[in-house]
Amino acid sequence: MTTTPTPPVNPHPTPTLEELFTEPSISPMLVLVAGPYRSGTGDDPARLQSHVDDMNAAALELFQRGHVPLTGEAMALPLAALAGSVRPGDAAFDAIFHPFARRLLRRCDAVVRIGGPSAGADEMVQIARSQGAAIYTDVADVPRATR
Repeated sequence: MTTTPTPPVNPHPTPTLEELFTEPSISPMLVLVAGPYRSGTGDDPARLQSHVDDMNAAALELFQRGHVPLTGEAMALPLAALAGSVRPGDAAFDAIFHPFARRLLRRCDAVVRIGGPSAGADEMVQIARSQGAAIYTDVADVPRATR
């Protein structure tokens, strides 16, 4: 009986044209939107809300790009209020606001830094970078999720 030898497997196969011209598959990322909250507001409620609105607008764009966006404000402010915070910068606020974001960053794949000067937002970027998360300064630069 004659056997046909099995051709060797090429460990580096030539990609097909489809593979060459298809964008890589991108999984949805958990993305923290970091921007100023109190910076430059004098803790004026309307200005604070304007900053939250800016972060929420960026979060919506990220969601529309297929990702799971988060703002620390959306999660930490209700907790701070339940803990007894009555204004930004009081003890209950300080015990929760940035500590919450620092914990959240352990789970994030990326951070989008928006807006103007903010020591807190810059700290979040620094922490995320040290953990190997992707850092973006424009939502348009975040690749669309494709799966």
